[in-house]
Amino acid sequence: MPLVRIDVNEGRTRHDLKKLSRGIHDAILGEYGIPERDYFHIVTEHPQGQIFAQDAGLGFERTGGVVMIQIFTQGGRSQEAKQRLFAAVAEKLSAVGVSGEDVFIGYVENTAEDWSFGFGRAQYVTGELAVPKK
Repeated sequence: MPLVRIDVNEGRTRHDLKKLSRGIHDAILGEYGIPERDYFHIVTEHPQGQIFAQDAGLGFERTGGVVMIQIFTQGGRSQEAKQRLFAAVAEKLSAVGVSGEDVFIGYVENTAEDWSFGFGRAQYVTGELAVPKK
């Protein structure tokens, strides 16, 4: 059920973009146990100079290979679960050539009432979908 936005600089192949997306999805599957078909990703490529991602004062440099990730999901998971997810995403992306300093994640929580999967209905509210366990 998470909605994931992935922003990168131009220059990766379609295959590379799919590997990034799949790695993030696999991390979410592994850590949160969501169904395989809860796969909602938006990948956006930007011309050089449109992504600004410094180190927030942590003392490292990012490269042009930065991957900016926003994960929108229902609230209620523990801080430990989120930390495990962040680590799993970094590990999966490392396996496809993205270094740790180039993985940036923003995590946004909401509620079951905040989702519509089509037809203008909130399927968790109408009962068409079971609210996922956390």
